[in-house]
Amino acid sequence: MRPCLALAFLAFAAPVLAETPPPPRVVPPNPPMTAAAFEAYVTGKTLTYALDGTVYGTEQYKPDRKVVWAFTEDECREGYWYEKGPQICFVYEDPNDPQCWLFFMGSAGMKAEFIGDGVGSDLSEVAQSAGPMGCMGPQVGV
Repeated sequence: MRPCLALAFLAFAAPVLAETPPPPRVVPPNPPMTAAAFEAYVTGKTLTYALDGTVYGTEQYKPDRKVVWAFTEDECREGYWYEKGPQICFVYEDPNDPQCWLFFMGSAGMKAEFIGDGVGSDLSEVAQSAGPMGCMGPQVGV
């Protein structure tokens, strides 16, 4: 009787033991924001960005894709942005070479990934306001 029980156990247990668990569900990263989504999110705001937890700079987003950018404690530079495929590219008065980024919406705000010469400049939004930027002028206090 024991051999029959063992065979019966194996007959039922073999399929269960042979099953492998399903592979873990891979969640794709958020896709880059479209130009329309980026424009809707930023227009009328002033956003402050950080690099590795340190404030890097601030940008004011005006209507008609106009911007004002300043590195922390630096002069403001006016410019504009445009879309290039999935990238959002900025051109400022100085320097005037386009600087292109991919923007992603995260749980704690927007993230930006620089597209370019291999410099790892991934920025995170750390603050936003509806007010204008406080721009330092050249030769202030001189």
